[in-house]
Amino acid sequence: MLDKSRLVNIYDYEAVAKKTLPKEQYDFIAGGATDEITLRRTRAVYESILLKPRVLTDVSHIDTSTSVLGHPIKFPIMLDPAGAHKRAHPDAEIATVKAAGAEGTLMVVSSAASHTLEEVSKHATGPIWFQQYIYRDPGLTKEMMQRAEEAGYSVICLTLDSKVKPKRERNIRNKYVSDSPPNYAGLKLKPYSWEFTPDAPAGLNDIRDPGASWKDLDWVLSNTTMPVIVKGIMTGEDARLCAEHGVKGLIVSNHGARQLDTTFATIEVLPEVVDASDGKLEVYLDGGIRRGTDIFKALALGAKAVLIGRPLFWGLAVGGEEGLRSVLQMLREELEITMAMCGTPDLESIDRSFVGTTSPLMAALSNIGGLRPPIA
Repeated sequence: MLDKSRLVNIYDYEAVAKKTLPKEQYDFIAGGATDEITLRRTRAVYESILLKPRVLTDVSHIDTSTSVLGHPIKFPIMLDPAGAHKRAHPDAEIATVKAAGAEGTLMVVSSAASHTLEEVSKHATGPIWFQQYIYRDPGLTKEMMQRAEEAGYSVICLTLDSKVKPKRERNIRNKYVSDSPPNYAGLKLKPYSWEFTPDAPAGLNDIRDPGASWKDLDWVLSNTTMPVIVKGIMTGEDARLCAEHGVKGLIVSNHGARQLDTTFATIEVLPEVVDASDGKLEVYLDGGIRRGTDIFKALALGAKAVLIGRPLFWGLAVGGEEGLRSVLQMLREELEITMAMCGTPDLESIDRSFVGTTSPLMAALSNIGGLRPPIA
């Protein structure tokens, strides 16, 4: 049994995972692109958004339930399509999908999973979505969607921000090599090297289409009956185009700061994306979620739900399925506490009035000319 007595927050789980995992695996999961500036500043951005709690609201019952594209979930926390969960635990995505189902939420299964999409779906007890890319070969793009539909997946999630190889310097220093995912076994891909040398094998980068455009998204939409969401949106302009092209949802994501450094944190651009979407599609967010207060802030700024990436690995590393369930329970409990403290008994009652970034004191002082020097 997992001893949770000393694990009281997500950072505790990460600390244990860091001691448990080999250095190169921890670095792969925890690391970001180049100088990791966005990775570091994301927490500072969350911490700069402050809560404005209300009182004398009946919070004797807190309801965290919601739905995403018509799928009911018990709380607005989903599992990101992160690849190769075997990096953290031998049971990999099998443990993850079991944890998601047991806790009443939804897993987005990565095409780069440690098990085939068919193997993962056999263990699902709740809704599952499938993540893939737009490939150079349209036949492969269509084949992956068909496999997902036949295996019981209900939504296709297209990752759009991974068209070229990123520079992840921790991986380069560790000479890290990623194995070819089982979903692509028939293609006999080479392992993926993170070094930038002429002979470095490119793995998935050999098949993802760097020339993909909005026309290719239209082609995807016309070649599946499944709802399609897209991942990697960071601007209002792209959100507006997503709505115009008919996707059903989008994930505001900078790929965990793992692709391009010095971008905004996702929570910073969320309001812009929500406003541009104009209610025509569902908006979700990932990137930096570590506390229930983070989730509350994302919901207040317009997200329908959030997704977690690195924390799911920390849970798996500490205790497999049970560890991940504990991570989800912890985040849900913190969200419930925040909702009660802020006077919001359900998700529908959370809006932008509950958050702010400008100090009322500074605003008041600016109106009266600032602080005056003390009298001598």
